Amino acid sequence: MDDYKEIINYLFHQFPQYQQLGKKAYKADLSNITALCKLLNDPHKQLPCIHIAGTNGKGSVAHMLASIFQEAGYQTGIYTSPHLIDFRERIKINGALIPEEFVIDFVNKNKTDFEKIGASFFEWTTALAFYYFKNQKTDINIIETGLGGRLDSTNIIHPQLSIITTIGLDHQNILGNKLEEIAREKAGIIKENTPVVLGPQVTGNLSVFMEIANTKNAPLLYTNNVKIETDLIGSHQHYNGSAVFTAYQAIKTKYNLTTDHFKTGLKNVVQNTGIRGRWEILNQSPLTIADIGHNQQAFEFISKKLNNTTFNKGYFVIGFSDDKDITSIINELPKNMNYIITQPNNLRAKKVNQLKEQMNSLSIDSVFENSLEAYIHVKSIAKKEDLIFIGGSAFLVADILSEFFPT
Repeated sequence: MDDYKEIINYLFHQFPQYQQLGKKAYKADLSNITALCKLLNDPHKQLPCIHIAGTNGKGSVAHMLASIFQEAGYQTGIYTSPHLIDFRERIKINGALIPEEFVIDFVNKNKTDFEKIGASFFEWTTALAFYYFKNQKTDINIIETGLGGRLDSTNIIHPQLSIITTIGLDHQNILGNKLEEIAREKAGIIKENTPVVLGPQVTGNLSVFMEIANTKNAPLLYTNNVKIETDLIGSHQHYNGSAVFTAYQAIKTKYNLTTDHFKTGLKNVVQNTGIRGRWEILNQSPLTIADIGHNQQAFEFISKKLNNTTFNKGYFVIGFSDDKDITSIINELPKNMNYIITQPNNLRAKKVNQLKEQMNSLSIDSVFENSLEAYIHVKSIAKKEDLIFIGGSAFLVADILSEFFPT
């Protein structure tokens, strides 16, 4: 295969992919990724890394840190998920997407051996990221877990620092129904003799982290709320920035990071890294915003921000994945919005009729099975002084960004 689209189609559809299948694609051990990396001469063992887990804020923290290292002149790799428009968003160096040619060559070279192992989409992608960063001789690599921590494919690395951002209810069908169970999964990234930064919202689960850190002689670094300035919008970014500040303090000496690197990095996150979908303003008239927050904790922040935003009439284009427990999310939704119910264009999407029934206490404007039609509709009725918000699922945001706001 020598066509990039053909290669990506192969990755998306030949192997189990959590984005499409949910729990069915989740492999509860690290045997596959270990075997894949062995075929590649274990590139992960030669990468200087920072490892990030948490329920919310992982991506923002990862991009903030990457921006700081870029300001300091380091060749900085970043591996995050999911992507919104192009698969290559998952793997970047200094904000530049991994080249299509590199992806094509990697898949063609390893296809036969990887198929024998039965690698999943995420295992393929993780192995590709590690191999690419090793090939490009990156100075530092920011690695975000895909799901959980303990059994996440990224958890074969040996980082210089671990970060756990926040703990909340998400992916309960895999990680557990109690915060303590979820915290234990996230704490699985704690490594022997490796400092771990705890975000400012994990205080209710400290006993879990203290227990695991003690068994591994890993210093715990507690985060306090710190006033920071960043180009990422939203009050929740102060929590993320606080965790980044603690991480910066822990590693600044090793990399000669300065206060100027920190401040400038946080003010240029979007420009330096290309991050999208975090309270992203797509249009000013009508004000159109997209955010990939998709659980109760995220919607607490989203609703607070919407309630503090001035607009005439508000329209919320909303859709979820089917494996979400959305009862608690619905309770957080602002009452002053008109809801356009739709669904992401993937196999995991919650069907619109089910969502409509669950949201019957709110003001429902209309229902569309097709997410693109939902956006076309709201765009046609919203006046310039109104507000359009797109959210509920990263995949719904991805649908609309890909079609209407690709750059």
